[in-house]
Amino acid sequence: MPSLTDTKIRNAKPTDKPYSLQDGSGLFLQVRPSGAKFWRYRYWLTPDKDGLYTIGEYPAVSLSEARRERERARELVKQGINPTHEKNTEKLRQAVSRANTFEAITREWLEIKATKVVPYTLKQMTSAFEKNVFPKIGRLPIRNVTAAHLLDILQTMEKRGAASYAIQLRQWCSAVFRRAVVTLRADGDPAAALAGALHRRKINHSKPMSEDEIGDFLARVRQYGGNRTTVLALRLILYTFVRTVELRKASWAEFDLVAAEWKIPAERMKMRRVHSVPLPKQVVAILEELRKITGAGNWLFPNFRRPDDVMSATTINRALENMGYSSGLWTGHDFRATASTQLYEMGYRTEWIERQLAHAEDNRTKAAYNHAEYIAERRQMMQAWADWIDKIPEKIIKKLDTINQP
Repeated sequence: MPSLTDTKIRNAKPTDKPYSLQDGSGLFLQVRPSGAKFWRYRYWLTPDKDGLYTIGEYPAVSLSEARRERERARELVKQGINPTHEKNTEKLRQAVSRANTFEAITREWLEIKATKVVPYTLKQMTSAFEKNVFPKIGRLPIRNVTAAHLLDILQTMEKRGAASYAIQLRQWCSAVFRRAVVTLRADGDPAAALAGALHRRKINHSKPMSEDEIGDFLARVRQYGGNRTTVLALRLILYTFVRTVELRKASWAEFDLVAAEWKIPAERMKMRRVHSVPLPKQVVAILEELRKITGAGNWLFPNFRRPDDVMSATTINRALENMGYSSGLWTGHDFRATASTQLYEMGYRTEWIERQLAHAEDNRTKAAYNHAEYIAERRQMMQAWADWIDKIPEKIIKKLDTINQP
């Protein structure tokens, strides 16, 4: 008959040496000098050799639970199975199962992508999985994830107006499955079957400004009563036509004002290669002014609410709205389209313009052999671009005078 009760177990006090309280049929509670109490089961697979199976610690494992585990272990022993070996094998199975979940393999894939994409893109990818995918299928073994699971996730995103984001996420899921396939943890890619299942909303592509529109922009910038650093940012993005994120996150260490050059590190560039921006004299003058305002710190455009951070991603677009441009009429990216259009019309070579825009070559063979930076040519082009911009207000005044003549 069982001899232990919960009261007897709770009242068992530690001594200088470990001792045991027997419960019967091989189950006993070991009380250690530290006060810890462990359930153990003694068994015999052969008449001349016994073994000990540790069930767990009391009170995490109750008396009734310990007895049920003893009975399970006794059945294993009757079949000639070592219960300790079986427990270790089960732990290994569970570890392998956890390593083969959709989330575990996705995390592996994200670690690989971290060496190939900019931090912003990696953060975007990670957030997409953590917010939309892991809560629903993250714990599932990847072999158990079906196209139906994924479609439900993607359609949920589509319903809340994030169709474009969902389309990207499907592509990322497909890449995760391909990794699982090549590492022999999946047999196929159910995300591939969903290509075309969602429809991207019509994209409002970047719009180039006309000469008159640039003149209007310059006039509004002069009259803008916002923060001076924001005004300088608006002027810099027109002259340099870099991506908004490249300007926002610029640090003073990247600039050589004597050499009139800005070198953007590869890790901050979309194409993951260092990008040199020759600085026309107008830009150097703007930077000299800006340095008097923010030059004591790390960033050209620090966030005034969070000094260790940079200007908000929405600052430039909000400034454009405050200057009287309706929401979405012009965005920071439109300056790139403007410069590209105007420089092509001025007759500059494609290689110079595309290299200044930091675009990838669309022809792989051409990209493999074309390592030229065209820095001298681009320096001349950038100065001509800045000079052309500066002449616009004068052109507009002359045009208005001509129109107003009697």
